[in-house]
Amino acid sequence: MTQPRPHGSVRPGGRTARTRTAVLAAVLEELEHDEFARLTVERIARRSGVHAATIRRRWQTVEGVLCDLLAERSRTTIPVPDTGAFRSDLRALAESIAAFHGVPRNEHLLSSVVAAADRDPRADTVLREAFGERLRYVSTLVQRAVERGELPPETDGEEVIAALGAPLYYRLLIVRRPLDDQLVHTAAEAAYHAAVAGVFTRA
Repeated sequence: MTQPRPHGSVRPGGRTARTRTAVLAAVLEELEHDEFARLTVERIARRSGVHAATIRRRWQTVEGVLCDLLAERSRTTIPVPDTGAFRSDLRALAESIAAFHGVPRNEHLLSSVVAAADRDPRADTVLREAFGERLRYVSTLVQRAVERGELPPETDGEEVIAALGAPLYYRLLIVRRPLDDQLVHTAAEAAYHAAVAGVFTRA
């Protein structure tokens, strides 16, 4: 079955694609300064130059635009490291996550979609799918470590990456404090030692 495109997405090229690009860029610029609570369709329209009626017709709500933006950025942000060693791959990934969310608009985008997910089923679906897709993609670094003999053969790559990310996103979304070098180090080391010890092997 063909999967539906994210709400508001279009085939590349043409006026529709330019409109989408302008609107998503405008949301990122707005999130540079303010969080979700202050974001409105009218503010997006003013910054993007796209009429508010067009935005409402295509995305319906601010939440719809945020969903489209998160789905788009989840495919293109935070590269998968390949240093040649599992331990340094984990450290590099943790550093990249911290650097990405150290940018205000990226931090605001994440917190905005999490907030939107409480009241918009589309946002909830996009949030879960975006992180699920990201886990599957990044877990390739765990598979490489298994192939090099650094980890047990039945290591669950998605669980390893989830364990690495959990303390980082807890700090961002629950404690609501910046990520620092100490947390990056401890998150990477904890995930590394647990994986090597076989904690994440499939039963």
